[in-house]
Amino acid sequence: MPLRPQVFSTRLTLAFATLTLFASLSTAQTAITTYHVDNNRTGWNSHETVLTPANVGSSSFGLLKGVPLDDQVDGQPLFVPAVNITAGSHQGVHDVVYVATEGNTIYAIDAEAGTVLLKPNFGKPVGYPLGCTNNGPNVGINSTPVIDLTSNTLYVVIYTHDSTGPAYRIHALDLGSLTDKIAPQLIVASHTLTDGTTFNFNATYQRQRPGLLLANGTVYAGFGSFCDFAANVSRGWLLGWSTGSLTPLPANQVFDIQATSANSFFLSSIWMSGYGPATDDSGNILFVTGNSDYSGTTYDGVSNIQESVVKVSSNLSTVLDLFTPMNQASLDQSDSDFGSGGAMVLPDQPGSTPHLAIAAGKAGSLFLMNEDSLGGYSTTKNNVLGTYSIGGCWCGQSYFVDPSDGAGRVVASGGQSIQVYKVQTSPSPDLIKVASSVTLSGGIQFPGFFTSISSNGTASPIIWTLSHPTGATGNPIYLYAFNPEVLIKGNMKGLFRARAGSWPNTGGNSNLVPVVANGEVFVASHAQLKIFGIKPARKK
Repeated sequence: MPLRPQVFSTRLTLAFATLTLFASLSTAQTAITTYHVDNNRTGWNSHETVLTPANVGSSSFGLLKGVPLDDQVDGQPLFVPAVNITAGSHQGVHDVVYVATEGNTIYAIDAEAGTVLLKPNFGKPVGYPLGCTNNGPNVGINSTPVIDLTSNTLYVVIYTHDSTGPAYRIHALDLGSLTDKIAPQLIVASHTLTDGTTFNFNATYQRQRPGLLLANGTVYAGFGSFCDFAANVSRGWLLGWSTGSLTPLPANQVFDIQATSANSFFLSSIWMSGYGPATDDSGNILFVTGNSDYSGTTYDGVSNIQESVVKVSSNLSTVLDLFTPMNQASLDQSDSDFGSGGAMVLPDQPGSTPHLAIAAGKAGSLFLMNEDSLGGYSTTKNNVLGTYSIGGCWCGQSYFVDPSDGAGRVVASGGQSIQVYKVQTSPSPDLIKVASSVTLSGGIQFPGFFTSISSNGTASPIIWTLSHPTGATGNPIYLYAFNPEVLIKGNMKGLFRARAGSWPNTGGNSNLVPVVANGEVFVASHAQLKIFGIKPARKK
C-alpha cells in the first residue's frame, strides 16, 4: 500500500534529521594530530562532547579494548576520524589511532573495534645506543610523529641500525596506506663552531626525543643525547624540513657551538622528556635546553645556551630571546637539567601582558614568563613574572579555561601530584594555586608526569594523567581522571583510576600522555594500547 503523503513526509523528515545528526557527529569529531593537542602544547581538547565528570565517574566508564603491539611506546598516540584506509585487508573509512613503537612499527588501529588496520615496519631499531639503558632495549621511533591533515601526511623520524651504523630518516607517509609519499630524507646537518671548524651531525650520538612540530610549512625536530654519553661529540640540535618535499632548511641551530670545553663535555640538548617544541603567535619556536659542562663555567648565552628557555625564528636562522635561571651553573654541576620539562605557550590572555609562557625542570621551579620578553640572564635574580615550587619536573604543563570564572588554568604536574593554578592577569600576571590532587601512585621513577584536559567548550573539564609504574608485579601504570570543579578537603575529586598498561623498563621514565578524543581515552605503554570509554549497556 502506498504511503499517505503526511506519513511519507514525516518519514522523510525523520530520515533527513537522522542523516543530519550523523553528519553533525562526524563533523564534531576532533583529530589529535600533534603532541599535546596543539602547537602551544596545552594538552587541551575542548571539543569532547561525550565524556563528562558524571559518566567518567560512573560504572559505565572503563576499559573497552586492548591491542597488542610489538614494542614499547614512548611517543603519544595520534587520532584522526574518517580516514580512508587504502591498503591491507581492512580498506574503507575508519576512525584511526596511530601508534609508533620503538620497534619501528607504525600501527593504524580502528578506534572503536581495536582492529589493527595497518602495521608496516621500517627497519631494525638501534639496541641500547652507546650502552644507554634509560630507554627500553630498542630505540626506533622515540618521539611523537605529527600529522598534516591538509595533505593526509604523517611525518615521523625513524632511527634504524643500517649496515653502516645508526641512521635517522624523516618520512612523509600517506595516512591511508602508511607508505612513503616521497623518498625518506636521511638526516644530515653541519654547523660552524666558534673556531671556524665544521661540526657534523652524527646519528650515533644524537637522540631524537622531543615530539615533532609542524608549523610554518616546516617539520621541526629537536635532538639531544643518550644518557649524556659521548658528551664530547653530542650537542643539542634543532633541524627543519619543508613539508611535502622534505628539503632541509638552509639554517639550523646548535646550542653549544664552543670549540673547546673544560671537560670536553658539550650537550645543551633538547629532550624535554618527550614534550614537543611550541610555537607562539608569530610562528617562533620555543623549547628548553638541558645541561652542559659540569664545571658550570661554559654558559655565555650565545655560543652555549644551556639550561634555558630559548626562542628561535621560524627559519632557524636566529635566536630571538631566552630565559636562563640565575643558578644555571649549579644546575650544570648537579645535572639538574632545566630541560627535563617542556615550554608551554599560553593562549592569548586579557590585560597588558597577553603573551605568557611557562616551563619547569628537575629543580622543581615553575617559571611564568612574558613570552614577548622572556627574561634573559642575570646572576642575581630571575627576571620572570613569577616562580612557583611544583616538585621535580620530568614533565610538561597543560592549560584549560575554567567554566566557573572564564579564567585560564595552568595544570602543573611536578613531584607526585597535580597542582592547578588560576592565571591572574590583573593588576599583574600571576599564578594562584586553587586545587591539587591526591598523591599519585608510582614513585619508583623520577618525579613528574604528563596531563591532558578534556572539556565541551569550557564545560565539564576533566584532568587526565598517567602514573609511573608502581613496582608491583608487572610494573603497572594507572590512568587517573580528576574533576577540577569539585574539591574534597582541597583536593580535586577523583573520578576514575584503573590499570592502563605496564612498564617493565623502569630504568627509563614512562613519559606517557593520555589522548582523549570522541568519547575515548587512548593509552599506549609497553607493547600495548588500551582504549577506555563508555561501556555498551548490557542487553536485558
